[in-house]
Amino acid sequence: MLHEVPPPRGQDKAAAEPARARVAEPVAVAENALSETDARRIDLWWSVVMVGSLGLVFALLSVFGGVAVPVLLALSGAYIFNPIVTELEKRRLDRTWGTTLVFAVGTLMLVGAVLYLIPVFREEASKLPDFFHRASTQVVPKVEGLVGHSLPDLVRQRTAELGKQASELVQSAGPAAARILASFAGNTARLVVTLLGLSVVPVLAFFFLQDYPRLMGMVKDLLPRRAVGLVSRRFAEVDEVLSAFVRGQLIVGGVLSVIYAAGLSAARIDMAIVIGVIAGFGNMVPYLGTGVGIVLSLVGLMLSWQGPWQLAAVAATFVIGQMLEGFVITPRIVGEKVGLAPVAIILAILAFGELFGFVGILLAVPVAAILKVVLSVVVERYRRTRLYTGEPKSP
Repeated sequence: MLHEVPPPRGQDKAAAEPARARVAEPVAVAENALSETDARRIDLWWSVVMVGSLGLVFALLSVFGGVAVPVLLALSGAYIFNPIVTELEKRRLDRTWGTTLVFAVGTLMLVGAVLYLIPVFREEASKLPDFFHRASTQVVPKVEGLVGHSLPDLVRQRTAELGKQASELVQSAGPAAARILASFAGNTARLVVTLLGLSVVPVLAFFFLQDYPRLMGMVKDLLPRRAVGLVSRRFAEVDEVLSAFVRGQLIVGGVLSVIYAAGLSAARIDMAIVIGVIAGFGNMVPYLGTGVGIVLSLVGLMLSWQGPWQLAAVAATFVIGQMLEGFVITPRIVGEKVGLAPVAIILAILAFGELFGFVGILLAVPVAAILKVVLSVVVERYRRTRLYTGEPKSP
């Protein structure tokens, strides 16, 4: 029978237990203390785990979408706002109070934006049928006069169809909303699940944000002690890329939306606010937002022509917006260009949108950013192998 060793003189049993626990706790190994073979194995293990985790996320979304989507949205919200709460914590504000402050300010801003933007977008939406109708009757003839020959019948037909579809959409918006509400009301279980899913997102986001450091600490504690240093650096690389495209591009899109909407409104362009928002947030997909914004602005310009000054104002709006985005906004908010190539973003959105629909479009850029880091790690390790370098095997 084992006998318990008495604690040292002057130290009680309760104080001795943590001391023994600290001695027995394994110590993490620094990255520079790893051999090349160990580092390669850890990187391979990390890459497999990351790809497997992404596959598990999409599997859960496919099978348990009603539960997985609110959790994923809450985690995304906690990730986006964590730097703000962390900065408040550095300024000696308790994390719980910091989280509460961020949520309170965010809620007020969201409510204010909704109360302001809903009437604005409702008014803009009511103009859509007339916008496309005038585009088909006024813009097309002007373009034909400029190019010197008639446009294909398909262009005229599609423009007229857009006007008709926009009119039907505006007219059917109210009845469609009523039918949706009626269908939910007729299915009590579905209504309860939907409302519960929507209401649980901010609650989960609050607790995830409050406990964010502890959750990350738990993940770190589960890592093999020899892998902590290297894997922590890999996660830091993933965070750097995700920050550039999740936090950074959302902020950049919002700032550009304000710039474009203000400039086009000053130029008295029809649908200025809608075009500005599309051009601003569409900038998350390289070239798409700017291209679509310029085309729509030119159409609006032809519909509301008041003189050459409008053309100069539209051109100045997009030139100034692009210069500010390239030289001021993106460098200050996003930082160094550590993200994905434009072609990679476009291909990721097309591929994930085709495979997983709207949820796939939302997750395309973050998933592609993670896969970029994984691929760079694999390539880095491959370039250190004898297969790549051609070095002979040591005897």
